[in-house]
Amino acid sequence: MPTTAFALRTLLPTTPETVFEHLSDPHNYLGLSPLIVEVRDVWRDGAEVRYTAVERFRFGFLRHDNVIEVSLVLGAGAIDGAVRSPGGVRLRYGYRIEADPAGTAVLDHIELSAPRGLLGFAAGQARKAQLGRSRELACRFPGPPTGIGGPGPLSPP
Repeated sequence: MPTTAFALRTLLPTTPETVFEHLSDPHNYLGLSPLIVEVRDVWRDGAEVRYTAVERFRFGFLRHDNVIEVSLVLGAGAIDGAVRSPGGVRLRYGYRIEADPAGTAVLDHIELSAPRGLLGFAAGQARKAQLGRSRELACRFPGPPTGIGGPGPLSPP
């Protein structure tokens, strides 16, 4: 199955611990990831978190609610996730959270695989969600201008 990968670095004027705690709670993804409209069935066991989320796609006046299964593994300065979505779309993503002179640097990386006919659409939606997440994090942790940028396509860490 074809695969693509990309990443985005965001600087936030807060502590790494604050960012890690925020990104570790599935309920904080409501509004953080622009497609997520519902989070339910959260299950925690040590460093593992599993939950069901609903992504809402809009196509003009039509909408489609896509139910996805998400798993997170919480590590030292890192959160790794996996998504199983209908249609054979698979997403591996994560955050590397590190102290930076400006506060905290967050590297949001994504590796996506999908059937050929869906890869372009899925990658476009994932990238749009990633950019939205970066902007929303900057709003949730306001302070002096920090920055959004960094690597585009890459091999995941």
